[in-house]
Amino acid sequence: MKIKKKPAGNRPVHERTGDYSEVEQVLNSEDRMLQASRCMDCGIPFCHWGCPVDNLIPEWNDLLYRGDWKGASDRLHYTNNFPEFTGRICPAPCEHSCVLNIDEEPVTIRENEVAIVERAFAEGYIKPSPPKSRTGKKVAVIGSGPAGMAAADQLNKAGHEVTLFEKDEKIGGLLRYGIPDFKLNKRTIDRRLNLMQEEGVQVRTGVEIGKDLPGKELLDQFDAVCIAIGAMQPRDLNIEGRELDGVHFAMEFLTQQNRVNNGVYVAYDNRITAEGRKVLVIGGGDTGSDCVGTAIRQGATSVTQIEILPKPPEKRADDNPWPYYGKILKTSTSHEEGCERRWSLSTLRFIGMQQRVTHAEVEEITWDKVDGSFKMNAVPDTRQQIEADLILLAMGFVHPVHEGLLTELGISLNHRKNVAVNNEMSTNINKVFATGDSINGATLVVTAIASGRRVAKRIDDFLISGT
Repeated sequence: MKIKKKPAGNRPVHERTGDYSEVEQVLNSEDRMLQASRCMDCGIPFCHWGCPVDNLIPEWNDLLYRGDWKGASDRLHYTNNFPEFTGRICPAPCEHSCVLNIDEEPVTIRENEVAIVERAFAEGYIKPSPPKSRTGKKVAVIGSGPAGMAAADQLNKAGHEVTLFEKDEKIGGLLRYGIPDFKLNKRTIDRRLNLMQEEGVQVRTGVEIGKDLPGKELLDQFDAVCIAIGAMQPRDLNIEGRELDGVHFAMEFLTQQNRVNNGVYVAYDNRITAEGRKVLVIGGGDTGSDCVGTAIRQGATSVTQIEILPKPPEKRADDNPWPYYGKILKTSTSHEEGCERRWSLSTLRFIGMQQRVTHAEVEEITWDKVDGSFKMNAVPDTRQQIEADLILLAMGFVHPVHEGLLTELGISLNHRKNVAVNNEMSTNINKVFATGDSINGATLVVTAIASGRRVAKRIDDFLISGT
C-alpha cells in the first residue's frame, strides 16, 4: 500500500526507432528491491500457478527485497534455465495471476526476474558448472529453440553427452531469428550458449536432420533422440493475388532483418524492405507487432495492422476473471511507435499492377455465437481496399514442417498435425522423444522451456532411471 508499482519504462520513441537496441530501460537496484517488496508472499501464490515453468516467485522476490541477489538467482534458476530470455519477452501470465492485479497493480515480476539474472551475470554468480560425472549415454537434440536448449541443458546437467543440432548458422531458433533485436539482443543468447558449451554441450550448426544428415543415422549413433523443431509451417492466405511480389510471410521479413543486424550480407534484389513503402500487416498477435516495429525502423511510409478477430476489451470480461490470463487489449511498444490498428476485417484478395501488389481488398465481419461456437459473417456493403505495397502475413503457425525428418522416420502426427507423443513424451519410434512447439503447436517461449525441461526428465528416466 505504501509502495506503488513502478515499471522501468521504455526508451523514448524518437530515440529507439532509429536503432535495433533493446527498448526497455533498467531501474536502479534500490527501486528494484522496493518493487520486489510489493510481493505479499500469498498463502496461495497464484503467480506460481500461472507460470508455465513453476517459478518460485514469492521466494525469489523476497530474496531480492532483502538484497540477496545471489540467492535470488539460485532460486530463479531452480525452475527456469533461461530467465534472461523470459524476463525480456514473456507476456508474464504470472502478473495476470498476481493478487495485486485484482486492482490492476501487479508486482513487476517479469522485470524483477530479468534484473536478478542480469545482476547475477554481472557479478559472476553464474559460472560454468559441468556435471561431476558422465553416464556414457549420448543424446541428440534436434532444434535449438527454447525447448531444445532447455532439454539439452537439463540432459547435460544430468551427465549425459548431448549434441544440439541446428539447421541454421547459429543456435537459438526463433529466439535468434524470429524475435527482433529491439526485444531480445542476441548477445544474450550467445552468453548463455557459451556457458552451456563450457559445461559440455556439443553444438552442430548448419545441419538439417532429414536432409543433410539422415535421421536414421542419428538413431544408430545416439541412445536417445529429442525432436524440438518447433511449429514452423506458417498459416497461409490462399486468395487471389497471393503470388504477387510484395506479399511475404512475416518470418521471411523478420529473420532477414535479424541476419542483416548480425552482419550477414543480403543482396538488394533479395531484400524485403519496408523503406518508403506502405505496409500492411495481417495478423494481430506478437509476430504482427514485431513486424510493425521492424517496418518502422526500416523507414516505412505508413504501417497498418489488421486482425480478423474483434477488438479485445480494455478491461476483463465477466467470463475472463482473475486469476486467468487477461484477454484484454494489448498495446506493444511497437504499436506506440506509430501504427493504425483495425479489427474484424477479413482479407478477400490482393490487387496488383505489373505483378506488384498495390492493395488488399477487405470486408468487415461479425462473430455471432451459434450453438455454443462463434461463426464469422460478412457485413454487407463493407468491402474496401487498403493501399499497400508490402504485405506481411503474420497469422501464426499451424504445425511442424513435416517434410524431411518427420516423414523420413515415419513419426506419427495427431489430429492437429503436430508430433504425437504419449505421457512419457515418446513418439511412435523407439527412443525418439519430442517437445515444445513440435507437439503443442506455436506457444510461448516460457511454455517451450517448461516442455524442454519435462522431456529431459522423461529421457533421463528412459536412459538411467532415478538420476
